Amino acid sequence: MQIIPSLRSFTYQRDEIVERTGPLRLAFYERAAARIEAAGVPCAFRERVADDSYLADYCPAPPFEVIVKNRATGSTTRKYPGLFEDGAPLPRPVVKFDYRIDPEDQPIGEDYLRILGLPVEEMRERALAVNEVLRSWLRPLDVWDFCLIFGQADNGELTVISEISQDCIRLRHEDGSPLDKDLFRDGVEADELVNQWSRVLDVIK
Repeated sequence: MQIIPSLRSFTYQRDEIVERTGPLRLAFYERAAARIEAAGVPCAFRERVADDSYLADYCPAPPFEVIVKNRATGSTTRKYPGLFEDGAPLPRPVVKFDYRIDPEDQPIGEDYLRILGLPVEEMRERALAVNEVLRSWLRPLDVWDFCLIFGQADNGELTVISEISQDCIRLRHEDGSPLDKDLFRDGVEADELVNQWSRVLDVIK
């Protein structure tokens, strides 16, 4: 697999190539995958083979993703205005499912997934387990939310097949500044985005 340094935001109508972000994303993903595997959640990532490339198991996946939210932000405050203050901590993590479709992913009710035969509760449990791993590992950085895609291995076991990086996680420095794709959404220049994403690697091990 090769990470293409493209960043996209349908909501903010931005779709650009941002050079130097590929290796930063992969460096984060490599470390995250090791932590997740060690916690007992299978991950398709196997080995980094270049600055922007890695080997992974092939696991077919349905067109759905799982989002875990620790704070009310993004689609939560955009789609449900007035219910939550933006950035407010949630009393417990919220798990939701989106149908992955262009031009914008859409929330989907869990019963639809059950009708399609998907293991909804197992996906929820594994997503919450990943949440615990990420929050513990990245502390004092603050994980606001992230998304995962689960595929199924040959033995039927649910496996994280999506990249876990600054491109698909909302992450805040302890000083409150964003270290994720919100910088891109806000129109930050490429050099500044790369500098801020690099700060993450200075904190984590």
